[in-house]
Amino acid sequence: VSDGFSGDNLAYGPDLVVVGNAVKRDNPEAVCMLEMGLPYCSMPQAINRFMAQNRRTVVVTGTHGKTTTASMVAWLLQSAGCDPSFMIGGILNNFQANYRVGNGGYMVIEGDEYDTAFFDKGPKFLHYLPDIAIWTGAEFDHADIFRDLDHVRTAFDAFFAQIPGDSTLMAHGEDPGAETLLAGRSCRVETYGTRSSDFWRLEPEIRQPGWNRFSVFRGSHLFGRFRMKAAGAHNRLNALSAVAAAADLGLAPEAIARGLETFAGIRRRQEVRGVKNGVTVIDDFAHHPTAVRETISAIRSFYPENRLIAVFEPRTNTSMRKVFQAVYPTVFDDADIVCVRKPPLLHKVPQDQRFSSGHLVADLRARGMDAHYFTDTGDIVSFAARAAADGDVILVMSNGGFDNIHERLLEAL
Repeated sequence: VSDGFSGDNLAYGPDLVVVGNAVKRDNPEAVCMLEMGLPYCSMPQAINRFMAQNRRTVVVTGTHGKTTTASMVAWLLQSAGCDPSFMIGGILNNFQANYRVGNGGYMVIEGDEYDTAFFDKGPKFLHYLPDIAIWTGAEFDHADIFRDLDHVRTAFDAFFAQIPGDSTLMAHGEDPGAETLLAGRSCRVETYGTRSSDFWRLEPEIRQPGWNRFSVFRGSHLFGRFRMKAAGAHNRLNALSAVAAAADLGLAPEAIARGLETFAGIRRRQEVRGVKNGVTVIDDFAHHPTAVRETISAIRSFYPENRLIAVFEPRTNTSMRKVFQAVYPTVFDDADIVCVRKPPLLHKVPQDQRFSSGHLVADLRARGMDAHYFTDTGDIVSFAARAAADGDVILVMSNGGFDNIHERLLEAL
């Protein structure tokens, strides 16, 4: 492993250079690669060529829930003794890794809609030919890549069109664009959701402290009853699609149930970072308005009697833009106190397109909420440490490191 980028790192003449999508055209190694005429490919091409070949492949796509759903599928296969391979965009707590090369005949891939490489601006998932595809639905995201929701849907349309005819697409049937996107596909399509018309349907069961419980029906028949530690209605849907995929791969309901019960989650998804003086600090990757709302709701469902302090850092290319300025004020209703930081990378966004955390806080206050605006992470730590009391929950939401706020909170409490 080399520390830093340098053309000298390629002087030995590798047989193939795999280029990640964070590498720009002017990267010194990319420049050297092109000047030397070295063979190269993108990371998705490498995954397809070296990991997916000769394995039954599950590709999980959609705006939300990809990492969690793919992780669930991988663990269900592993817990059933199938020894799968996987490449997923988060650290699976059951494996303490985000990738694995197993000896079994299965491969699980998180299929991202973001661009592939500096030489290929198409979605990563277009490089995969799944035996089973999962689609969790589509919302507008990645404003630096897509113009609008219709543009996002065209990407999924292209992916659906290339799914082989003998493969199966597990699709969230309640998505507003599902009927149009799913029509006329050559592959088998099975919808999942909560409607009576969905081929795979879930029904929530009576709450049990610390568990998320639900029943799954395949057609009109009960397939099984399940429980898991992952909180929230959105995670029930994620689990439903994972159950459907596992069943299609031949796993029995009993094996799937054992796997879900022992699924330990993903780092930075509802991750309890610590408890200090009775205050629980939780970390989550949520940044899109829907993810923020569902995450707060999920944590509330597991801590119904506790005061919930939500801390939000808009950091992604989309959340730093004003496209969701009018939506964010509606997604914090289940929190008792809201702390919003000024976007740390706002200088990267044209001034007329910038999101305003100050306006968000003003809108939250207009809705009667206890909301606070901050320009510095240290001030959030000081405020939250003073405000928090025994039994409170602090939920931190950001797709970045947030200036190590989690450890700083635990030190200050």
